[in-house]
Amino acid sequence: MSDKTMKTATLEEIREMDRRGELYHNPDAPEGPSLGADFWKDAELVYPEAKTPISLRVDKDVLDWFKAEGPGYQTRMNAVLRSFMEATRRNA
Repeated sequence: MSDKTMKTATLEEIREMDRRGELYHNPDAPEGPSLGADFWKDAELVYPEAKTPISLRVDKDVLDWFKAEGPGYQTRMNAVLRSFMEATRRNA
């Protein structure tokens, strides 16, 4: 896939595109390539790590912003913290 076929959009832009009916599945789209019989042969089921419940104090406006983005705000907050942690580790 070339850069010309890639687009970036914010979550709000995607939601607006959905409201305008611009996001849809084309039932006439061709099937993707077959994965073949051996694709799952060596597959391993990997469960995500269990989360540790904590009590965390954050600024009200920060929490309100994450909540305003919709369901999954705690997962997104964790992703931001993980991104910061990984960047800090890389630069250490």
